[in-house]
Formats: sequence, structure tokens, C-alpha cells
Amino acid sequence: MKSAIATALFVSACVSIVAAQESPLWLRYPAISPDGQTLLFEYKGDIWTVAAAGGNAVPLTLSESYEYAPVWSHDGNSVAFASDRYGSFDVFVMPATGGEAKRLTWHSAREVPSSFSADDKTVLFASARQDLATNAQFPTPGMTELYSVPIGGGRVSLVLTTPALDATVSSKGDKIIFHDYKGYESDWRKHHTSAVTRDI
Repeated sequence: MKSAIATALFVSACVSIVAAQESPLWLRYPAISPDGQTLLFEYKGDIWTVAAAGGNAVPLTLSESYEYAPVWSHDGNSVAFASDRYGSFDVFVMPATGGEAKRLTWHSAREVPSSFSADDKTVLFASARQDLATNAQFPTPGMTELYSVPIGGGRVSLVLTTPALDATVSSKGDKIIFHDYKGYESDWRKHHTSAVTRDI
């Protein structure tokens, strides 16, 4: 439900961008703030912010690198996102009002954030780093694991050995909702039904 509301607000808020520019395309990865007042989205490799009620969009990041997948902290003060500033995609965190971004991960594998922990002390992210030997699966880059990293930087911890895509932590911090990945399945294929169809 929250995703549907965020998408609807995202579409309506982007009307001002469409009016100001010549048919912008690929406004992606919408994320609504915890208070429902602000939207983040990716456009042309940067993270933008706009009021949920509409208005002028303002870039939160401006660089030659590609930034995407913005995620709000539960208190609305911080934003995590993926960026390829140093080659492969790493997790970064920055103030929601703008400012300097802090790099949190340093691995050569692609790392994409999906949620903050309930206490906002860590960021959950998906990456295909090194699966446990006891959890060997069909080898494909899509078979990621779920990790967490402190927002101040530090040691990365393994949360789940199985792919937990778009993982989101409950407000109490006792549950995680995600969709799985059992084998190759195109994100763009509609009405797919097979042994690898994703479940929640």
C-alpha cells in the first residue's frame, strides 16, 4: 500500500519537472519520506528531492558518477544510496537536507541499500559478496546476500544468506519484509509463473 501511495505521489510531484523540461524520461526509484512530505528519486544518475505536493525538484547529489536507489532513515534525517564514484557501486549516506556523502562500503561487488534498521544505526544492503559454504546456490550475480553496515562506517555484517531483495525493516525492528530470488527471472516480465517466480 505504501509503495502504491509513494508511486502515485511520485507521478504527481514530477508534473512540475515535466512542465519545466522537455519530456524527461526515466524518473526512477521513488522513495517517500517517513512524514510523507518529501520524495526522492533518481534522474540522469543523480538523486533529486521534491515536495510530495509538487513543485520544483532540486538535486540532492550532483556528480559525474551514477547515484540511485535512495532510502530514507526512519527519522527522516538521513538518506542512503548507491553510487559508483569509485568504480563499483558502494553504499553512501548523507543528510536528507544535502551535504557531504559518507562512503560506507568498499567491496568490489555491487552494493545497493534497501532500508535503515529500526534504530537508524545501520543500513541494510544487498550484495553478492561471499555466500556461506553451507548455503551454496545456483551461481548467478542475482543471488545476493543481505548485509548491514553501521551509518558511521565500520564492519559489515551478514544478515541473511539468501537473496532478500528490497528488504525493509519493520518499525519495531523485529521483522524484515522482502521478495526472494530463486533463479533468473526478468524484472520486466509480466505475469511470470514458474518455479523461480518471486515470493514475498
